[in-house]
Amino acid sequence: MSEIRTKVQFVDIDDDMAGQRIDNFLRNQLKNIPKSVVYRIVRKGEVRVNKKRVKAEYKLQAGDSVRIPPVTIEEKQEETPISTKLNKVAELESQIIYEDDHMLILNKPSGIAVHGGSGLKFGAIEALRALRPQARFLELVHRIDRDTSGILLVAKKRSALRHLQAQFREKTVQKYYFALVMGKWKPSCRVVKAPLLKNEVNSIVRVNPNGKPSETRFKVLESFEQATLVQASPITGRTHQIRVHTQYTGHPIAWDDRYGDRRFDAYTAKVGLDRLFLHAANIVFVHPANDEKMEIHAEMEPKLQQAIKKLKAGV
Repeated sequence: MSEIRTKVQFVDIDDDMAGQRIDNFLRNQLKNIPKSVVYRIVRKGEVRVNKKRVKAEYKLQAGDSVRIPPVTIEEKQEETPISTKLNKVAELESQIIYEDDHMLILNKPSGIAVHGGSGLKFGAIEALRALRPQARFLELVHRIDRDTSGILLVAKKRSALRHLQAQFREKTVQKYYFALVMGKWKPSCRVVKAPLLKNEVNSIVRVNPNGKPSETRFKVLESFEQATLVQASPITGRTHQIRVHTQYTGHPIAWDDRYGDRRFDAYTAKVGLDRLFLHAANIVFVHPANDEKMEIHAEMEPKLQQAIKKLKAGV
């Protein structure tokens, strides 16, 4: 395999780039360079900020001038770019429910991961970048599970990313999901507090006293003969939180391949379900540019709406 050598780069840091660590900045600039190489060139003093050596944890400031040294890497066969004509990619354009200069909000379909990896060539963020080739910056603000549909925030500026992620960290963002769960959910069960522990080997999450504190608030929206449509609002943001908390209460979500109940899946198949019935329906947050309160709603796909109609009709 042949080698190629990158050219020396000089980058002037603007307000949008400021605030990030130099190592993270370099990993974004040198996308095909191994992380170990990035840290080596910083450690050896080959990376200069304002003509001075810096440590990996240095935070860039507006006005800084960064010198990125030439790096020798193995030349890899170029990957075929993501085609915007693919159905899954083209579909996302029509699923953008809000967009301005600072962010876009996607009503993500079920079955599409938020990003590529683990055998997936691309996810929602890679597809959006293919659809917006002129965008200098597109980054996920948060994540939702592959089989969960609904609201996904994407920042178009680094300043917007920092602002929105700070809101998630400070738990000022309100998120509301719709979930179809097995059996009759008691209206009196409004809060589930159960610590969650993730198995790092298989990514299965369980309620465990040694786990991280986790809280989800629930509200009954509609009751059916053998199912309940609930609104779930996660206060903490643990992996698979809503899915595990509903299972813990004895009311797993329909078509949950990890935490569900096959008997319930068979029952809901009669009303046309064949996917996880978990949908990120509403979100409330503050706009990163003008601090105005934003309330966004994402419609459920027709398959979920039809299932609810049939359950109402007693099918």
